[in-house]
Amino acid sequence: MSSIPYFEIHAFAEPGQAFTGNPAGVCLLEAFPDDRILKGIAASNNLSETAFLVPGGKDRWQLRWFTPALEVDLCGHATLAAGAVVLTEGRVAGDAAVFDTRSGELRVRRDGAAFAMDLPQIGFQPGGRNQAIEAALGVETGPVAVMNVNRIHGARYQMWVMADEAAVRLAEPDHGRLRQLDTNIILTAPGGHTDFVSRFFAPASGVDEDPVTGSAHCTLAPYWGERLGKTRMSARQIGPRPGALEVELQGERVALYGHAPRYLEGRITL
Repeated sequence: MSSIPYFEIHAFAEPGQAFTGNPAGVCLLEAFPDDRILKGIAASNNLSETAFLVPGGKDRWQLRWFTPALEVDLCGHATLAAGAVVLTEGRVAGDAAVFDTRSGELRVRRDGAAFAMDLPQIGFQPGGRNQAIEAALGVETGPVAVMNVNRIHGARYQMWVMADEAAVRLAEPDHGRLRQLDTNIILTAPGGHTDFVSRFFAPASGVDEDPVTGSAHCTLAPYWGERLGKTRMSARQIGPRPGALEVELQGERVALYGHAPRYLEGRITL
């Protein structure tokens, strides 16, 4: 019987507000077990992502991410959560935790009371408006622009840009229909009190609505940066469980800044 140190971190939580941000599980391993075990733990946790870390040298770890349904190539909030765990647990001697992942080398460092990480930009191209997707999204008005997003989790990705925050907030998606369309959607608009807002629906990857999605901001940041003429911007994800972050364009990378409070810690016994 094995026992695995386990943490749940609420990444990109709104400062001082409980039950905000995106919950991520973080498991500290000595070596990766069979994928069946990793998938089983992620499914049992039933969080949008569980991060699995294996030491890879000084201040360095191998990092893998699993939804309840599958392994993914990039996850921002679970990377921030993993960094928050090793930094606050005294497992980092230098300035940053370094993670070797399917998306290359990723780093997380302290940023005052919060944390910062950099991720690769995820590109996009103009796309076409699809009536079936529009009906499945349950939006009251049509988009002002539709972008095809480079795939990162295997499923089709689009970004739908709406006229205002209310159009994003009031969307009532039919997740079953989106799943049948094998499409994940970033829904975004200018923010009333922030530079931009978003929601992210990923039923094709096993997550109906993700609370605060780091990887989505790898596309949102360059889009809104070009549109607003800014390099650093404030952002909120405004679904049923909201959260906040700042993004900054850094060449071909995107820096994300946010809080990552610890919700629970314990051990998984197998």
